Amino acid sequence: MIRIIIYDDHAQRCESLKALISLAEGMECVGYFPDCSHVIEEMKRLQPHVVLMDIEMPHVDGISGVRKIKQAYPQIRIIMQTVFDDEERIFACLQAGAEGYILKNASAEKIIQSIREVFDGGASMTPSVALQVMKYFNHVKGPVDFNLTPREKEVLSLLSGGKSYKMVADKLGISYSTVNGYIKNIYEKLHVHSVTEAVSIAHKNRIV
Repeated sequence: MIRIIIYDDHAQRCESLKALISLAEGMECVGYFPDCSHVIEEMKRLQPHVVLMDIEMPHVDGISGVRKIKQAYPQIRIIMQTVFDDEERIFACLQAGAEGYILKNASAEKIIQSIREVFDGGASMTPSVALQVMKYFNHVKGPVDFNLTPREKEVLSLLSGGKSYKMVADKLGISYSTVNGYIKNIYEKLHVHSVTEAVSIAHKNRIV
């Protein structure tokens, strides 16, 4: 069962998302909150697998919330939900450690799909957000060598193509734990804390 927490200061939207999740097989909403003032306490108490995070909230906003969560619980997967698709916000969220970034007008099917994708170790973006990311990559200068091994580059390339950890393991004929070992090495060499950050740096530096 995928345990999900929602952060959004619009009560009606929280209720709608909660209802949507309750209808999805293998998912449950274990809590929802109007801001990230007590986010660490809520992570510890409710132990979610995935967080749906709004950006613009009073008191403590979504980007600050992501940073707090990733510092204390890096294994928790986070999807940003917002009405904005500008480059600055996208990369602020991804650099903070979010695994997904989808617009609030995304379909119910896309929201559920995104939750499953990040839970399985992948990343998720709506098409307009992906376009902004690609535009950013097109303006990248000067690749940097991070001393990744050929196998680590292969794993990173598959992740960049949207493959989950399980799919990478199947593709390369290795165990899930072995993939996790490669991911840990990649994170250390690239100085990142999420697949999204790793893929971003890989594209910026033309590693894959």
